[in-house]
Amino acid sequence: MAFLCANPLAHAQSTDLLNTAHNFQPCPSALKADETPDTPHVKPWQLILSPYAEHWRYNPEHRPVRLISLERQDISGRFCGLAFFTNSFGQPSLYGFVGQRWTGVMGNPNVFFKLSGGLLYGYKGAYKDKIPFNNYGIAPAIIPSLGYHFSGDHSVQASMLGTAGFLLAYSHDF
Repeated sequence: MAFLCANPLAHAQSTDLLNTAHNFQPCPSALKADETPDTPHVKPWQLILSPYAEHWRYNPEHRPVRLISLERQDISGRFCGLAFFTNSFGQPSLYGFVGQRWTGVMGNPNVFFKLSGGLLYGYKGAYKDKIPFNNYGIAPAIIPSLGYHFSGDHSVQASMLGTAGFLLAYSHDF
């Protein structure tokens, strides 16, 4: 083990691997609206954590919603990602998405609006009809979010979950 740490070649290879992972672009270029190059943000990845969702209407079957998401963003505001969460009924679920982020909303450079669209997976069994257009546990979704970038690489956002409620989340850019 000491040999690996002292070996400059091993260090260079691990640095190359980290740079490759950090610069990986999973977002499809076909989704771009213009000829903006695929230049990443200075910190192109965003980790999003949500410990809280609020439902508009009480239902004794509702369970706490927990979410962890990873997004890749580019300089034009385009992003894509994958969210893992427990849905309102405690079922493990996924949301694969693409979207656009606009900054400077309401004339404030720290306020941003995001709009994502993708596919939800995980509403099954007795709960399959709780989301529209759900076939085989998969349904389309569009999620608008309003956020505030408050410090360095940190921001908070509220996401509207259709007619069900909203989700509060913290995000960290890296």
